[in-house]
Amino acid sequence: MAIYRCSQCNYIAEIEVEKIGSSLACKRCQHSNKVWDTTFFVTKLLEQHFALQQSIKRAQTKIIPKDDPDIGAENILSGISLFNTDLMASDAQHKPIQTWFSKLHIQASPNHKAVDTTGFFDEIANEIGNNYALFNPLLEQICYAQTKNHNGTTLSLSQKTPSEVKTLTAFCRQLYDYSFVGKYFHQKTEKSIRLILQTSPVIRSFFSGAWLEWFAMMQVLILAQEKNIPFSCARNLSITFANNDVNELDVFFLINEKTPICIECKTGEYKSSIEKYRIIKKRLGLQKNQFILCVAGLSDEHAQGMSSMYEITFVNEKGLNTHLRSFI
Repeated sequence: MAIYRCSQCNYIAEIEVEKIGSSLACKRCQHSNKVWDTTFFVTKLLEQHFALQQSIKRAQTKIIPKDDPDIGAENILSGISLFNTDLMASDAQHKPIQTWFSKLHIQASPNHKAVDTTGFFDEIANEIGNNYALFNPLLEQICYAQTKNHNGTTLSLSQKTPSEVKTLTAFCRQLYDYSFVGKYFHQKTEKSIRLILQTSPVIRSFFSGAWLEWFAMMQVLILAQEKNIPFSCARNLSITFANNDVNELDVFFLINEKTPICIECKTGEYKSSIEKYRIIKKRLGLQKNQFILCVAGLSDEHAQGMSSMYEITFVNEKGLNTHLRSFI
């Protein structure tokens, strides 16, 4: 079933699932409201509930302001929702990373917005990373349609199992609810899903590969919160060497203000970039396990073989967490 809640008079009712996404007049006050998928609605309600609880907890403990220069990274994730915070989007949070690079005579320029998880990029990236084998054909169709400037794409469900259909339809509804696509139609008779795409450059970039950067960053954050490890993090970090060479690092973490982790992310061709990454790793003085090339869909066999050939650690999206746990 779907759920209907009036934002004006708080009237609540169960509605037929076919009406998800449509707007209906409230039976009590006639105010127009949207019909929501029940699971999605309850999930967001719980997120707001827990976020409110944590806000009260932080207020009670008089947490230090995020722009305080002495805050460091010791407890920045303690008791907060990883998928809905801007605490990391500050100069203070990035300062240990900039200090670490300055000792190598490298200028680091952080992108604050790239670590702000108050949007929905991190949630959708996490869904993709955890279901990549199932979602990849859809991603490829979206990217192809974007490249050809098509306004939409249609995903066939005829060869999918009932469980796969359920997962895919829920994901596509989530894409629509979070505005990653303009429209969503589940065509049950044709056994397909029709998506009308967004033309926003940031959405196009996300589907083209930025999702893996968000996923990789969240994997480290989840682990850091779980183990209560002090850290500083950056995404899309621009670094300038002493000879004015400029590079951008997809994901960079500094654990305990001394242990660096660099994760480069690839969703397509990666072999031509191996030498570039090898040189960056050497110039930064990183250990092999600290410089990670995460390639979406790479087989475990290839990841192991490539890691043996080069002084870089190769992983796929499934093996990233396992590798991080081996030394964090």
